[in-house]
Amino acid sequence: MMHRFLAPAKAELEDAFDHYEARRPGLGVEFATEVHTAIDRILQLPLACPRISPRCRRCRVARFPYGVIYQIRPDHIVIVAVMHLRRDPLYWRDRAEP
Repeated sequence: MMHRFLAPAKAELEDAFDHYEARRPGLGVEFATEVHTAIDRILQLPLACPRISPRCRRCRVARFPYGVIYQIRPDHIVIVAVMHLRRDPLYWRDRAEP
């Protein structure tokens, strides 16, 4: 199965990468690796993560306080948000595709 990022989700990933890289060189790469590992888990077992809305699920990212919010489509996964878990938990809802 393939995946695609919504533009705001891609921007969140890049912003978090920059934040962690500024804190310590290499930490941004570690963060991105963990996010992509979470996406690999999603692609292998898309139904394994809990629902957080009728159409969306969340996969926790290891080592970092982030979750990957996604929707399952017939032929691909849509990454809706790369969400910091201490943010407003519903800020991404207007992005979710019906």
